[in-house]
Amino acid sequence: MTGTKESTELKGLSLIGGIESETSETTFQAVEAATGNAIGPEYHSVSLEDVGRAVRFATSAASCYAKLSNARRAAFLKAIAENLEAECENLVKRASVETGLPEARFEGELARTCSQLRMFADVAAAGNWVDARIDRADPERKPLPKPDVRSMHRPIGPVAVFCASNFPLAFSVAGGDTASALAAGCPVVVVANASHPGTAEIAGRAIMKAVSESNLDGGVFSLLFSSDHSAGQELVKQSGIKAVGFTGSRNGGRALMNIAAARPEPIPVYAEMSSVNPMFLLPDELESNPESIAEGLFTSFTLGCGQFCTKPGLVFYRNSEGAETFERRIAALVGNAEPLTLLNESITNNFKTMSAKRAGVEHAASNDVGGLKVGVNLYKVSATDFLGEPAYSEEMFGPSTILVAADNYEQLSMAANALEGQLTVSLHGSEDDLAEHRDLLDILNEKAGRIVINGYPTGVEVCGAIVHGGPFPATSDGRSTSVGKRAITRFARLVAYQNFPDKLLPEELRDNNPLGIRRIEE
Repeated sequence: MTGTKESTELKGLSLIGGIESETSETTFQAVEAATGNAIGPEYHSVSLEDVGRAVRFATSAASCYAKLSNARRAAFLKAIAENLEAECENLVKRASVETGLPEARFEGELARTCSQLRMFADVAAAGNWVDARIDRADPERKPLPKPDVRSMHRPIGPVAVFCASNFPLAFSVAGGDTASALAAGCPVVVVANASHPGTAEIAGRAIMKAVSESNLDGGVFSLLFSSDHSAGQELVKQSGIKAVGFTGSRNGGRALMNIAAARPEPIPVYAEMSSVNPMFLLPDELESNPESIAEGLFTSFTLGCGQFCTKPGLVFYRNSEGAETFERRIAALVGNAEPLTLLNESITNNFKTMSAKRAGVEHAASNDVGGLKVGVNLYKVSATDFLGEPAYSEEMFGPSTILVAADNYEQLSMAANALEGQLTVSLHGSEDDLAEHRDLLDILNEKAGRIVINGYPTGVEVCGAIVHGGPFPATSDGRSTSVGKRAITRFARLVAYQNFPDKLLPEELRDNNPLGIRRIEE
């Protein structure tokens, strides 16, 4: 992966249908996370009129882009990846400054982002994702003839994408939502996250360049900057937007869901919102490997300064000798941990507020370290106390986790039943453990989109089978995933064609299967 030697010129302007926006009176700046100092340039918030203009451009481009060949759509996605790689040095440096996270983290995240784009390019090129199905006519069927019915997924239309604060590359401007929507044939209007606007602009210009290089309508992609929520709210209200991709807080996701539901034409919002990703430590494994489990847990809940959506925030186990060893080891690791820098002031303030609320429980933390730095927090409560206080199940973004010690298996089962929907649940146990606790596994199967055995939930494998979703409030729609090949179907709708002449059918459904895609035929 190569990078440019000269810094990309950042202008602080939104990119609307391939054109830079005008300046505005309302501006904001990025903040260097390590120092709290503002860094240039000033970013100009878009007007509501600009939001409408971006949607009009997207709507105008939608029909032509939906008809683009699989090969051209795939080439476009690969061009985006190549342009991002050409900006590697600039992206990595700017992301590190804006977040306080090390450059090595963003070298990996950029590689993941480009890999996602190429994965969706392959999905688009193969064409199988449309799930083509053909039920052929049977004019001799009694009592009524059977019609010829064929169906497939088609692009849903322009998509609004909201960038995440914790993944400035992989879940942002050129991230999974954008990649899957573009692969499906949908124009995208992206709302940048105000925590890392410089990173967003570099990525946005890389996409805009790919749009031009691919000879596509500029309306296929727009990037909007705003100092508040007004532009995003207006975007979801726009009738031209047909779906929303969002990664952020529960409050933010619910707000967008409510706006989308109140429209004259309600639209789907695919929101990833809130998950504490509980872990269950079963007796045999906890007795055999208490210290290694503690070390793995510590690494997992402090990874990325504890700001991963898959961070394990609750750990359940039964009191035992192994549990005591586990507790001593995790407490020692936390006690020796250096303070960590969080992404922005809002996340830091929320972390400190939630930490203060939990000060009455057994914990090890020191958050009076100034700026955006906080101490690593470890709490311990009994299973009885956990069951009596719903607040312990609330997501606490940052380096923290709660140990929940139970007296017996019944308490563990009750705790599992009390959990909300999650992105992940994890179990550590021997085969005998897991067999003995099969009913616990059955409960957890209803609670999460991904179940991990003898591992840790941070680190999401981007592949065809992965599920990064889960029952509410983990996501707004537990039937979907925001990571992996299946993510493309969020931005498509099913259309059936009955008794169509063959030459008028989409190529995917014609008798001679000119695209050579996989089809289900009856």
